[in-house]
Formats: sequence, C-alpha cells, structure tokens
Amino acid sequence: MYSQRVVGAARIPIRNSLPARSVQWLPHRRKLHLAPPFLLDDYIPRYHLLSAIDASKKRSAAYAHLRNCNLCPRLCGVNRYDKTGTCLIGAETVKVNVIAPHFGEEPCIQGHHGSGSVFFSGCNLRCVFCQNYDIAHKRNGQDLTPEELGEWYIKLQNVGNVHNINLITPEHVVPQVVLSILHARELGLNVPIIYNTSAFDSLASIELLDGLVDIYLPDFKVWKGSTSKRLLKADNYAETAMESVKAMHAQVGDLCFTPDGIAKKGLLVRHLVMPGYEAEGQEIMKWIAGNVSKDVFVNIMEQYHPDAHVGKPKHPRRSAVAEPGGDAGPQETVRYEEINRHITQEEISTVRRAAEKAGLWRFCDSPKHDGFNI
Repeated sequence: MYSQRVVGAARIPIRNSLPARSVQWLPHRRKLHLAPPFLLDDYIPRYHLLSAIDASKKRSAAYAHLRNCNLCPRLCGVNRYDKTGTCLIGAETVKVNVIAPHFGEEPCIQGHHGSGSVFFSGCNLRCVFCQNYDIAHKRNGQDLTPEELGEWYIKLQNVGNVHNINLITPEHVVPQVVLSILHARELGLNVPIIYNTSAFDSLASIELLDGLVDIYLPDFKVWKGSTSKRLLKADNYAETAMESVKAMHAQVGDLCFTPDGIAKKGLLVRHLVMPGYEAEGQEIMKWIAGNVSKDVFVNIMEQYHPDAHVGKPKHPRRSAVAEPGGDAGPQETVRYEEINRHITQEEISTVRRAAEKAGLWRFCDSPKHDGFNI
C-alpha cells in the first residue's frame, strides 16, 4: 500500500506497512514563489524596538517641528500652534476623512482582511488631477488629537482585524502621526505601520519617522521640473522625491513578506502612468534601478482618470480683445487638455518595458498561482 510524503509542494506516494486499502494523505503545501532573501519567518514592528529614551526624543522632536514647521519641502517655518501653512492644518489635531479597512491596495498590502487605512484631509501638493480630490483638497472630515488617532489604530487592529495601519497622505501631519504611533504602542498596537506618501517629503520628516514606519509606500509621480510645476504646483518635486525614496530604502530595505504572503517591511514604489507622460515614467524606472535597488518592488499603476481640475471649462482671458471685424477671441476649451483622457495600453507597456530593461523584476502583477504575487 501507499501513503504520501510531502517534498516541497509535490505529493510522492511511498510504500509502508498500512493495512490494505488504507491511504494516508498529508496536507498540501502551497508554493510561495518567493526568493529567500525576501521571506521573513516572523516580524516585530519597528516601533516595538524603540527604547523608552528614543521614544521620548521623538516626542520632543515632534513638538519642536510643530513650532517651526519644516517637515515638508514647502518649508513654511510657521508655528502651527498659532497659524497654518500651505497644508492649512494646525498643531493640536489632524483632520481625517475616512478610517476603515480598505481593499483597494496592492494584494500584499490589503491581504484577506484589508489594510487599516486612515485617509488624512489636506495635502502639501496641489495636483490638478488629484484622484482623491474631495479628501485631499477640500479638507472634509473630523478633527482628531494624536491620542484619539492612536485609539483608532487599536480599533482597526482589534475590531477590523486588519493586516496593517495604512497612513494615506500624511506628509503634512508627520508630527501628529509620530505621537499617535507612540501612543498606540502603549495601548497594544502590534501590526506594521505603512507610510503612504506622494514622495514630497523632507529628509527631516523621514528621519523623524525612522524606527516607527515599517513599510514606505511612495508614489513617484513625475520627472521633469516643468511638469511638476504645471501639474503638481510644486518646484523641485523630482529632486525631493529622489532624496526621500533613497532615505526610505536606507531605513527599511527591499519589500519583505511573511509566509502568509503579507508584506511586513520594506519599500514599495508606485508610479501612476499619466497620459502623454510615459517618457517621464521611463526615466523614473531607470532611476530606481540605477540609484536605489533593482530589487525594489514596483507598482506601475494604470487607474488614472481625469479628475479634479482636469477637463473643467477654461474661459478666455479677460484681456483678450477681438480683432476688428473678427470674433470675440478663442472658443472656450478645457483645462489641462493634454491629460483629459484615460491612458492607453501602449503607454502602460512602454513604462513596463523600460522598467524591465533597467533590471527591475518585482512587479505588482496578477499572480499565476493560488495566492498573492510576492
């Protein structure tokens, strides 16, 4: 008679002394399709490794930055206890639009139970195509202190059973985020922290987050200065993003997973492909491979759609004067007409080919097996 021994993931029948017509089957083991350097046996969130002294220093630094705000490249330098800067958010509270388990992230981030997402209102960029315009630009939501925010992390963990706490658009509220994580640690938080950012962060901000964030999730948007000035309303975006991404990678390294396929630590870089701007995406992929790591996990995103100010009517300038015998000037057109469409498959493929040619190989693709693509 035969029983089965599991070797790797294969079932191999072997002869033994079991009674006639008795067959023993051992449980099937799923292949992870994961290179060993990126597999973790277990994981302890980085904020649990901070000493009490280091935690106290971070609290002090957070309060100091709020009194002279320089935690984004705008460098407003305002005392946020007295007035606000570009982000329009003060010191004592943050404005939060949504707190809930979220299933719209990468499979290795959302898993089966969702990512514990916290959508902050406000932003230090002014992207004309913002895909979360109602949240980032209109400052809708509830005001929460850092302590209240930390208590929400605990609710997401204990009630929502989420895989992580996902802080979305937090660049302008980093001091309050630091205080909330330290408070939640004392309440029993035990899941990884994700810093989900536009990559428009200062090095001082990334330094303050060191030891508290497990996964950095920057969206490297555009490459040229002229593009960032027109579409993001920010100077030196690419230079800032390059510094930030390199600093993030230096802290947490390449993206790593536990055997359940859930990401626990590392860097995951996103790039939203823009219509007509695939050449900038190509440059971003080349830079990542050549200056950060060829093992960076990359998500080339294709969900761009015209939103926010894109496609809105554009009225002729009041100073325009009709020529004698002519009409009243140019006909009304739409704003940002060059990106007032969805992207094409060829534009997506162009960026993907550039990434592969540069040596990148870890992509957020649909898995070819019964699990997450990690």
